[in-house]
Amino acid sequence: MNTLEETRPDPDEILASLKLDEENGKRGRLKIFFGMCAGVGKTYTMLQSAQTEKSKCTDVVIGYIETHHRKETEDLVRGLEIIPRKSFDYKGTSLGEVDLEAVIARKPKLVLVDELAHTNAPGSRHLKRYQDAADTYDIVVEQNPLDAEALANRGVAKLYLNNNTGACEDWYMASDMGSEKAKSYLLKFCE
Repeated sequence: MNTLEETRPDPDEILASLKLDEENGKRGRLKIFFGMCAGVGKTYTMLQSAQTEKSKCTDVVIGYIETHHRKETEDLVRGLEIIPRKSFDYKGTSLGEVDLEAVIARKPKLVLVDELAHTNAPGSRHLKRYQDAADTYDIVVEQNPLDAEALANRGVAKLYLNNNTGACEDWYMASDMGSEKAKSYLLKFCE
């Protein structure tokens, strides 16, 4: 009869495998900036962060960006790869949405998604853009179950989807991995 210790995977081997996968580019990453209201600088700050990551040779792409024709914001988009928007016809007008399938297939290290509260065009995979983000986080967490930041952010997406139990579960796991953000969410939203 096998004991738990005999059948349990070696955590050092798992970590080494995950690090190797990361080095070989098998993992994607999504980072979402939340803000209290419009005009507080979410997009600008997100793009600044993306440019910083790009300067560190991180594979960064834009899944969706809305510059609102602000020159300073548009300047920060320069040099970043943009995943083309998926077009949907709505009452004779072409609407561009996040091409979630293209983002997932591209597997960037970091993908920027702006305007999360946006209602997607009819025919999109989900009604709201934050639901697209939740799907992407599921994939990130599946590829890297030890990514505390992805777990914490997926918890936020689940909270927006009214899945409080799932949000708290993600925050507990991320908190156990040392995420301070997850700990603060636990205190605020979970018992």
